[in-house]
Amino acid sequence: MVMGFIYIERRGVGRFQVRLGPNRAGPQGILQPVADTIKLLVKEDIVPAKGDKWVHWLAPVITLIPVMMIFAVVPIHDGVGLIPDLDTGILYVIAISSLAVVGIFMAGWASNNKYSLIGAMRAVAQMVSYEIPLVLSIMGVILITGSLSMNQIVQAQSVPFILLQPLGFLIYFLSASAELNRTPFDLLEAESEIVAGYHTEYSGMKFALFYLAEYGHALAMSAIAATLFLGGWLGPGLPSFLWFVIKVLFIFFIIFWIRSTLPRLRVDQLMGFAWKCLFPLALINLFITGAEVIIWEALPWWLVIVNLFITTVLLVLWSKLFRSGREKIAV
Repeated sequence: MVMGFIYIERRGVGRFQVRLGPNRAGPQGILQPVADTIKLLVKEDIVPAKGDKWVHWLAPVITLIPVMMIFAVVPIHDGVGLIPDLDTGILYVIAISSLAVVGIFMAGWASNNKYSLIGAMRAVAQMVSYEIPLVLSIMGVILITGSLSMNQIVQAQSVPFILLQPLGFLIYFLSASAELNRTPFDLLEAESEIVAGYHTEYSGMKFALFYLAEYGHALAMSAIAATLFLGGWLGPGLPSFLWFVIKVLFIFFIIFWIRSTLPRLRVDQLMGFAWKCLFPLALINLFITGAEVIIWEALPWWLVIVNLFITTVLLVLWSKLFRSGREKIAV
């Protein structure tokens, strides 16, 4: 899936930027991810002379393992998965996904490179900040279903929760993009500022592990979004597994669409967006959802329209506040 993601993104971004994208390795460049993998695996493994050898070696492994562990609780079909009906599935995902930042910080520290360390410190600040609105956006879904099991959350979606929780989905998507270090939140890998960030001193297979972890995390976050907000495997006509894959690819398409469209934020804008925008909106969404669940145990259809209206009003108000704040700073 990661190799497929890489090919889809490269071809897609090429189209967005009015160019072909990879087109030499295989028909339509389909073997380009294979060529890149072989190239990385045969490159020399270099460790900085004054770096910490063991920490430098462990960092990519510690970054990759939590990403692989997330898939244990993702249900592909009703009851199909490693542990699809774990009664604390969402809690498990939140806990495991936050461990990747440890490997990133280890990579920056062990490289003995100031640019790597700056990227690692940015990663810690960014991931801790965006973890809070991410968790709060998921709590709205938990309130509606009354369960932490991802399998039961999918079964409860007679209406996809993106309609009942449009603001929650938006907050989750933006926070997850920041957790993934994707544009416009890729400050820890800003080539124009810090020479590619925490993995500046990595080469060969170790760099390939970081690359695999980044795209694997994108796959995991897309799968979780499809499960929590888009009904997972539910859908008419097609096989359930195919519906799940289509929804995951749709989320990933939006991620790389944003990458090819928006410029990178500044550091102060990045942190301000988390604490001044997403965090308050996540709290408001949580309070509104809690009130709806208390008043109406079975959420009626017309609440979909109410939620969409509330989301639109909140986003308009918040954009005006943000714009006025930026104008005052400029003055």
